[in-house]
Amino acid sequence: MAFGRLERTKGSEPMYDINVTPMVDVMLVLVVIFILTAPLLASSIRLDLPKTDGAKPGDPPQFVTVAVDQAGQAFFNDKPVNAAELSVALQQAKLDNPDTEVQLRADQGVPYGRVVEVMGEAQKAGLNRIGFVAEAPAPAPGAAPPAAAGAPPAAGAAR
Repeated sequence: MAFGRLERTKGSEPMYDINVTPMVDVMLVLVVIFILTAPLLASSIRLDLPKTDGAKPGDPPQFVTVAVDQAGQAFFNDKPVNAAELSVALQQAKLDNPDTEVQLRADQGVPYGRVVEVMGEAQKAGLNRIGFVAEAPAPAPGAAPPAAAGAPPAAGAAR
């Protein structure tokens, strides 16, 4: 019988790989934190601004409606007016807000000259922003809506 070393089984070798999963988790949390705090850092300048009456918040744009029906009757904000009353109302609108827009609605049967007269009254009052109001045409009966114009025909439709 020989004396010697007994063979031992090798134990597990140490792991040389780095476990990346916890590091990725930490990095993702940091990215989320930076994404949430970056907008706050950009506007964190504290200022004590001076006070003035000229720094009032802007009013929404104002407009008045002038309509002319087929008979040539003028309406200011849906109230019938004659030429003198229209002129006074437009001048008052100019005094209230110099940037007032005139939205002109005229029946298609109104002569062009009458529309120009109303525009002239607005311009004499100092209101140079004039918008013309129109309606979109109704689709023809049996016509496909514009969005479905390129769509394939429905089942059973004639080709």
